[in-house]
Amino acid sequence: MTDGPGTAAAAAVEHYVSTEPFDPRAIEALSPEQERYYLASQWRLMWWKLKRHRLAVISGGFLLAMYASILVSEVLAPYNLHTRHVDFIYAPPQSIHLFDKGRFVGPFVYGTTYRLNMENLKREYTENTKEVYPLHFFCSGDSYDFWGLTTARLHVVCPAAGGTLFLLGTDRLGRDVLSRIIYGARISLTIGIIGITISFVLGLTIGGVAGYYGGWVDMIVQRLIEVLQSFPQIPLWMALSAVLPVTWSPILIYFGITVILAMIDWTGLARAVRSKLLALREEEYCMAAQLMGARPGRIIGRHLMPGFMSHLIASATLSIPTMILGETALSFLGIGLRPPVTSWGVLLSEAQNINVVALYPWLILPAVPVVLIILAFSFFGDGLRDAADPYK
Repeated sequence: MTDGPGTAAAAAVEHYVSTEPFDPRAIEALSPEQERYYLASQWRLMWWKLKRHRLAVISGGFLLAMYASILVSEVLAPYNLHTRHVDFIYAPPQSIHLFDKGRFVGPFVYGTTYRLNMENLKREYTENTKEVYPLHFFCSGDSYDFWGLTTARLHVVCPAAGGTLFLLGTDRLGRDVLSRIIYGARISLTIGIIGITISFVLGLTIGGVAGYYGGWVDMIVQRLIEVLQSFPQIPLWMALSAVLPVTWSPILIYFGITVILAMIDWTGLARAVRSKLLALREEEYCMAAQLMGARPGRIIGRHLMPGFMSHLIASATLSIPTMILGETALSFLGIGLRPPVTSWGVLLSEAQNINVVALYPWLILPAVPVVLIILAFSFFGDGLRDAADPYK
């Protein structure tokens, strides 16, 4: 019996094994761009994918600028938070001009005169083009206590001597609305960060325990979450806020509102963590860690949590707007933060009277940064959520 042609061809092929050491970076078949992609870490892949989401990048830059501004609110605001201009109550926003009678002057504002309309008791302001007040930059203006550490007078922009600078008008006490919005950002933005930090810790801890142990522990946690989520959110906020003593200082009220918002918002994050851990606890690397004697806390924190931390970060980013809206709603209703604490919700509480809004519509301008921040967090959170799975 003779060998067929297929057998002869197979015998001609020699089996070859290279004795050279294996170098995983020596991949001739891949281009440098492909090699860079395959060797990149997950966080680097997330960053590359996030950069392609233009709207998320712009929103992230806006949020970074807003949070950076709260560090120097006193410097950015034209006036001190409590400075009153009794001659300019309910003054409308002033316009910035560059030319006066065809001559370039630079940034300046005109003077204002007013009269009281006896028909509707409205103060009517008009520009006095004979009075020109140039703006000064990085100048000395109202004194303030910078973070309670030192007294300073530096401002980014100031009006000329004898002039005013009300870019967003004034309120019922003659206080500059723009300055109060800038100061209010410090409270409204930090309450979201502090609140989500507390909520993040609660959600990771409670959800992690429920997902890892399962059984009766998981059942108790799930029933607790269902009870909390069954209550209408705003009435529950109102009920808990009403418990805070009126005699508390503004700082205690601030932290009390933050804790209340965090104690209600952790349920969604806890359920996400629980569902992930229920799936991951059966993986081989988790079983190996248990056999090696690792404690449950180390297994959860060291082996299970990092596997979906990117998704948790995206979820936390989307939860911050809820905290900001909660504080704004409570302060607007008068059961949240109260003066002398200044937040965007406190500023909006002055616009509850429809007659005031009809006569002085600039008092609802504090709602504009709230809307912008909520939209920025939503777009940035969407970009993070897409980038959390860079392999799609």
